[in-house]
This record gives sequence, structure tokens and C-alpha cells, in this order.
Amino acid sequence: MNISLVQTDLIWESPAENYRQMERLLVPLQAGQTDVIVLPEMFTTGFTMQPERLAEAVEQELTLKWLRVTAAAKQAVITGSVAVNENGNYYNRLFWVLPDGTYHAYNKRHLFRMGQEHLHYTAGAQRLITTWKHFQFCPQICYDLRFPVWSRNRFQKTESQQVQAEYDVLLYVANWPEVRRYPWRQLLIARAIENQCYVIGVNRCGKDGNGVNHSGDSLIVDPRGEILLEAPEYQSGVFTATLQKTHLDDFRKAFPAGLDADTFDIAL
Repeated sequence: MNISLVQTDLIWESPAENYRQMERLLVPLQAGQTDVIVLPEMFTTGFTMQPERLAEAVEQELTLKWLRVTAAAKQAVITGSVAVNENGNYYNRLFWVLPDGTYHAYNKRHLFRMGQEHLHYTAGAQRLITTWKHFQFCPQICYDLRFPVWSRNRFQKTESQQVQAEYDVLLYVANWPEVRRYPWRQLLIARAIENQCYVIGVNRCGKDGNGVNHSGDSLIVDPRGEILLEAPEYQSGVFTATLQKTHLDDFRKAFPAGLDADTFDIAL
């Protein structure tokens, strides 16, 4: 499976300009050339704390329409998050849009209080696990990365004492500041190792409207914790790597740590 990461600067609080920018970046990707396109967190506005002014009403579906058109044109899943207004509640919502126009959504669970996100947005309460081309994906958003219980893979033992995992790919879209770039990298690697899965982290680059610098550092990590793809720091572009299901399955069979994993429930 081919995964394309869109690492780019975001034009502050300007959805129309960000749509055009994403379209320019995606021009080289031909239909069917990739399977999943991953955009950063709040890719239409940057990490804005002005949802009262900028969040999209759910019934308008402006970004969702754009994502549907793009997914159909590229014949790929496309995903990223955007600020939405649903019944007076504001959410940092990730959309996972298939080429046929169907979609799933995930509301960010962990709101970044150091940026006052918890004062403007409502936290989500449900994880999303979704299937695409024989891979199970668990998409999450930025600050969620710091909370391993929320992202923890669940393993089931089969009758033949093999491990069946809840998901194969853990995915994060982010606006992760440059000053914390070291934890970003280390946490992505840790999530891959502890969950025996591929991990994808897509981060923006450039300076946002609050003067916060972002270095990008988008990564794809394999279940051993080894880096498959590392986007050049501070550089905009589309970067593609291939995930191998057989590699993942073989690793889990050779090192079946999931057989000894703890069972648990999350109390919200």
C-alpha cells in the first residue's frame, strides 16, 4: 500500500488559499498512484483558536465536499482534520474520505490545554478503526500522540495461538511545534514498537499566525521502530512510501508479544 504524506506550510485562517495550495501539491499524483493521502491537522486554517469565526457548520460540508472531489480524482483515501461546528459544539474533526464519497470521522480526544484548545473545542469520546485495502487504520490527531492508553492496540489470540491485532496502521495528523520536535519523533517510534504496527505522523512546517515555528519532521515508522520515510525538515512537498502487509504479519508471527498483552477498558 502506498501512503503519501503532505507536509506543507499552512496559510493562516484561509481555507480557500489552503485548498488551492493542496491542489497544487497534489498535481503530480496521478489517479491510482497512491492509496492514502494524509494532510496535516486543521489543514484549512492552521491551529486556530477562533472556531466561533472559522469552524464550518456541519451541514455546509465545505471541506468534506473538497475532500470527496479530491479522493475521487486521485482514487485514494484522503484524510486530515478541520474545525467544525455541530449543534453549537466545536470539534477538531478528522475526516477519512474514500474515493466513492463515503467517509468516517474522528473527533480529537485530547485537547491541547497549553494552547487553550480545551477552552474552545469539545473533546471526542470514540476511537475510529477503519479498513482500507486489507489494512486496519486507527487515525488520531496531534496531542493524542502523548497518551498511549488511547492509542493502545488490542490483541486477540486465535485458536492456533496467533495474534490478531485491532489495527495495523496508527496515524497522526499534527501541528506539532518545532520546539518539541524531539518528543514527536521519539513518541512516534515508541507507538510503533509497543503496538506492533506501522505509524504515520504528518506534521505541518512553517510559522503559524501565532508565531509558532513547525519543522515538519513527518515520518513513517515500521513495527520494529525503524524509519521507512522521513520528510526533509522545513520542506513542503508530497512524500510517498510503501507499507507491506506481509512484513507486518511476518513480524507479528516471529515476535508474538501480543499473546502476552494485557486486556483493558478505557474509562472516559
